[in-house]
Amino acid sequence: MDKVYIGILSCALVFLLHNLLGKKKKKNHKGGLPSPRAIPFLGHLHLVKQPIHAALCRLAERHGPVFSLRLGSRSTVVVSSPASARECFTEHDVALADRPRIPSWRFVSMYFSMLAATSYGPHWRTLRRVAAVHLLSTQRVSSMSGVIAGEVLAMVRRLYRSATASPRVQLRRRLFELSLSVLMETIAHTKATRSEWEDTDMSVEAQEYRKVLDEINQHVGMASLYWDHLPVMRWLDVFGNKNEVVAAVSKRDVFLQQPIDAERWKLDDGGIGPSSEVEGKSMISVMFTLEKKEPQVYTDTMISGVCASLFSAGAELTLAVIEWAMSLLLNHPADLKKAQDEIDRFVGFSRLVAAEDLPHVTYLKCIISETLRLYPVAPLLLPHRSSTDCKIGGYEIPSGTMVLVNVYAIHRDPAMWEHPIKLRPERFEDGKAEGLFMIPFGMGRRKCPGKAMALRTIGLVLGALLQCFDWDQVGAMEVDKTEGAEEFVTPKAIPFESLCKPRTAMSDVLKML
Repeated sequence: MDKVYIGILSCALVFLLHNLLGKKKKKNHKGGLPSPRAIPFLGHLHLVKQPIHAALCRLAERHGPVFSLRLGSRSTVVVSSPASARECFTEHDVALADRPRIPSWRFVSMYFSMLAATSYGPHWRTLRRVAAVHLLSTQRVSSMSGVIAGEVLAMVRRLYRSATASPRVQLRRRLFELSLSVLMETIAHTKATRSEWEDTDMSVEAQEYRKVLDEINQHVGMASLYWDHLPVMRWLDVFGNKNEVVAAVSKRDVFLQQPIDAERWKLDDGGIGPSSEVEGKSMISVMFTLEKKEPQVYTDTMISGVCASLFSAGAELTLAVIEWAMSLLLNHPADLKKAQDEIDRFVGFSRLVAAEDLPHVTYLKCIISETLRLYPVAPLLLPHRSSTDCKIGGYEIPSGTMVLVNVYAIHRDPAMWEHPIKLRPERFEDGKAEGLFMIPFGMGRRKCPGKAMALRTIGLVLGALLQCFDWDQVGAMEVDKTEGAEEFVTPKAIPFESLCKPRTAMSDVLKML
């Protein structure tokens, strides 16, 4: 109770200081950035509604493509136009390569040591090199194709059995398990514990990790908005947010430590050696090889952080994109049929679509591109922080400002995209969209290093779903397109559900799976 009274007094003091200093701050602000009306103490926090990217779109319509917000104690600039975003990631790429120190990230990112959250500098360069050169290079991703194809085949097999018994299916849990299984195999050469003929839609490991992620998501992002940006809320922590985040992250770390320990045991037992060759080795094995060479650089903490980054981002990304793609296609059956016809012509009916087919099934690629345009998995990317003064859209941005790039708004800019909210995969055919600005995986130094692996997985999964099954809506209503309230991804609020029927033309292949 004493903490509550102290908190109230602290808030009153902040109100007073704001009123006394507010005019002075306004006079000293350079560049005349447009900004909504703020209220004492909260600033503009009351305007940030769920989903955040949509709320910021509405504010951009009123205040322009570059405007400022004060989120509690944090100065923020929101960028919502292609020209300004391009400026951020070309002219000011270095100046905006840093990350803000968001309090709830401290625990989730192992005290800001993970690639996505760490400050721009030597540690970031090392992590980036590990990801881009050793773990997610083009050659490495190509070598993963067999693993991805194997997990896709296993999912199709289980879905075939399920759809034969009951046509009504939900994909979310199946897609999450597939994503996690691919990650488990490529990162640690481990598999989910399920029997070959088990028809449950999630393995034990997938259920466990899904629960862990859900617990973490409850306490970061939108859920921790006030906690992150109002110091007094963190000091009081009336709702115990810190303890709950720490508890959830501890469960995640225990889950991830198991494959790390298993791979270390193999190394100690002579199962793998210190060879520099990486093909065929798990990602953890590759990192252990690097650790033997430079133990002061490649530490156990770094290895744990890299694994946590890969598992967290990879498991959510594939699921979100495919759910949106299937939802959009069910609402546009002509586009779905066109994609199936293309796969039938090029691949035929005697085998499943393979990685080498993806460059040739161009309409499938157009569907994926259009899905990423309409529903980018990270609609605000991750926040950037200006390390020096810079100018965006003609406005001066002081050092230390958090910068949010609203990819969702940029991808729906009517000045660039004709009929921007409609599904039109053909806009990407024959190079028509070349030169149009699209950054679903970010841009510049901080762009997602897992883009190649994500696109290959999405292409193989979506291609197999369209090749092997016919899909139809449940009832007469269109598939709901309400967006979820997560801050860093754009999930569907309502899981994708459909009537799924094995395609007659693929029956011989499906029966042999």
